[in-house]
Amino acid sequence: MNSMKQAPIIPPVELSLIESELTPARLLRRTNKGGNEIYVVDAHTAPHTMREIGRLREISFRAGGGGTGKACDIDEFDTMPVPCRQLLVWNPQEREIIGAYRYILGSNVEILPDGTPHIAMSHMFRFSADFMRRYLPRTIELGRSFVRPEYQSTRMGVKSIFALDNLWDGLGALTVLHPETQYLFGKMTMYPSYDRECRNMLLHFLHHYFPDPDALVTPIEPLCHADCTAQANALFAGNDFKEDYKRLNQFVRAHGINIPPLVNAYMNLSPTMRFFGTAINHEFGEVEESGIFININEITEQKKSRHIDTFEK
Repeated sequence: MNSMKQAPIIPPVELSLIESELTPARLLRRTNKGGNEIYVVDAHTAPHTMREIGRLREISFRAGGGGTGKACDIDEFDTMPVPCRQLLVWNPQEREIIGAYRYILGSNVEILPDGTPHIAMSHMFRFSADFMRRYLPRTIELGRSFVRPEYQSTRMGVKSIFALDNLWDGLGALTVLHPETQYLFGKMTMYPSYDRECRNMLLHFLHHYFPDPDALVTPIEPLCHADCTAQANALFAGNDFKEDYKRLNQFVRAHGINIPPLVNAYMNLSPTMRFFGTAINHEFGEVEESGIFININEITEQKKSRHIDTFEK
């Protein structure tokens, strides 16, 4: 659990203020499932919505054992002159935000005097010259993804089942609106409360099936964890992703838990995903953050047809 002192979370933002900012011009698309709407806003043009997103982020991340400990999770990347934009899923029936991602186009990323990109990942990961030159200008950096706790159970029915799927509808639309973009990259989060043995096997699996042979991006302080090679060799075939994914899933479920939903989703998004390793985020409740990188053209046909091909400008 996150043991740092936590400020009381701010009260909900007045609904009329949020709805006044969710204008038709900011509607990105309607979701394929669940009857929800996806909007794109930022802190400068929709400050009230940004504040509600910050409130919901902190609630969601604290529920998992992370979070900033602040009353509202809004940082410099949300408010800088060319800010990260917020892609949010809105439930028009309940009139509330279900979840969100934040993102920034690589072409909009400021390069600091020391040559590092001014993005959220920079305090945990080191970027190679090759990545900076060949890849960053053609990427979308993703971060701070969340689904509010009420929608992480089946209590909200179809709205819960498709909450994460709805966010991916939004990401699919972004790849169409920005055809110059060829890559998605960002972080996957695991919380300190997640079973250590399952964590180790999951990281072994990711390193094996989604390597980064060019060391495009590397953790500044790589996570130290127990060597599970012998156990992994006994569990996995080593040359069959589908079979080993099935074995990993069974192993994790035998411990009474599941593979984290976002990690699970990324693993099944593209067979050529690159896994950049893992580091501890000391500013976010000691959560473990793993860098990932996806070539949009190599996303599976099933996911393309579901989230990308269904979007019309």
